[in-house]
Amino acid sequence: MFASILNGINDFLWGKPFTYFVLFIGLYFTIRSGFFSIFHFKHILKNTFGSMFGEEANKKKKGSVTPFEAVCVAIGGCVGCGNIGGVASAVAVGGPGAIFWMWVWAFFGMTVKCVETTLGCHYRSKDETGRFFGGSTYFMEKGISKQLGFTKFGIGLAIAFGIGFLSQFLGGSQAYTIAEVLNQSFGFNMIEVTIIYSLILFYVIWKGTPRVAAFAAKAVPFMCTIFILGGLALVIANYQNVPHAFAMIFHDAFTGTAAVGGFVGSTVSQVISTGVARSINSNEAGQGSSPLIHGSANTIHPFRQGIWGSFEVFIDTLVVCSITALAVLCSGVWDDGYTGATLTIKAYESVFGHFGSVYIGLMCALFGLTTTAGWYTYYIAVMRHGTRYNPVLGDRLELLFKFIFPLPNIIIVSSIVLTGNGPDLFWTIVNISLVAPVFTNLLGLFMLREKFFALLKDYKARYMGIGKVDPNFYVFYEDDPVIAREEEIIRKKIKAVRDAAYQSKDIVLED
Repeated sequence: MFASILNGINDFLWGKPFTYFVLFIGLYFTIRSGFFSIFHFKHILKNTFGSMFGEEANKKKKGSVTPFEAVCVAIGGCVGCGNIGGVASAVAVGGPGAIFWMWVWAFFGMTVKCVETTLGCHYRSKDETGRFFGGSTYFMEKGISKQLGFTKFGIGLAIAFGIGFLSQFLGGSQAYTIAEVLNQSFGFNMIEVTIIYSLILFYVIWKGTPRVAAFAAKAVPFMCTIFILGGLALVIANYQNVPHAFAMIFHDAFTGTAAVGGFVGSTVSQVISTGVARSINSNEAGQGSSPLIHGSANTIHPFRQGIWGSFEVFIDTLVVCSITALAVLCSGVWDDGYTGATLTIKAYESVFGHFGSVYIGLMCALFGLTTTAGWYTYYIAVMRHGTRYNPVLGDRLELLFKFIFPLPNIIIVSSIVLTGNGPDLFWTIVNISLVAPVFTNLLGLFMLREKFFALLKDYKARYMGIGKVDPNFYVFYEDDPVIAREEEIIRKKIKAVRDAAYQSKDIVLED
């Protein structure tokens, strides 16, 4: 009964209107940007992958993280267990054709992620302690509410996004997949695994964003490299099945998939909605998540950080997710009735035996930890914006959140295990939780489209030699002297409130 209700809600929310709205936004920005992520892909790679160990990418100043740390947190935030369990679930529910629609959104998502990251950086703010914050709530408040003049609507949109976004921490998606995989790989108790995982997570997040950023900068390049190499080895071992796998992906994308083996079949509409939803959940393009850490990056231009967002989507979906999908399809186990991470494990076991399950177990644990820790920084950024004018409350909520953040993992996993519900229902819940932040965020991007294209034009002129630089153009929102003075007055008032509160209690805050 409960499962039927949730599936009905999911089918309604991810029906044709919402799915087409998402695809329209992606198509609009991709076309109007002149297919920047395609025709200037060389420029993107040169200024991301090609510069990740250079001075610019690793330059840091007080209150910020380096561009490289920001992208590692963001990639760690999106390259998670969804790439292992979520992609497999997409195939198990929507058939091979779902992968095509994952690619479609990734194609559009490279531009959408660039848009939301660029705007999140442009409208970022420095708080009274010197820390930089940015993201969707910031461009909704400052761009839509203040610059466009839609005062109440902009604030309302920011509040709706914030509530919808924060509610996702109740999902426990990474913890569930980790527990599922380690149960399959080693026979570990899922609830016990979740408790241990939650304790490790607590250690990583305790020192806040700086520790998370430092952890991600070391872990993310390693885990992505190892996973890509392992997946390629599996695909190569089944190279004779690669052409057939691609044939199924492109054929079933427009025809649906008939029932075969343990697969129950899927309609075209189901294929599209499943593929788009899983793609958004995986690469987070349009979700408004990674701009929350990119807004803290020490970048020379908002659009420069934006192309790091494009790079994230490329790595996450077009590389990592594609490898998982091909591994599942080429192994021939996709229609055996397995679902979720179990399907991925069976694919790797078909070639590597028990080592395959061990490999996926270790990868999943690392992927999940980097993702959950990265999302902690996102939630803090949203909360800090919401409590900006009450810094003492913000401090208390941040401290409290450190303790409660790991708890939903234990609650969700325990409830699923004890009730006997499977991963399909779990990923349905994840799909439902995506709707509010994705809708509000994409609507905000569309309303601020002219600002984005102005920033794109300015970037091309300054760093690509395309067009003429306007010396009067403000690269960042607070570059405007009038706005800078207004923001500084606000910061001084908030700092006075903070100082008065903590001095009266004889408390010294940690830097």
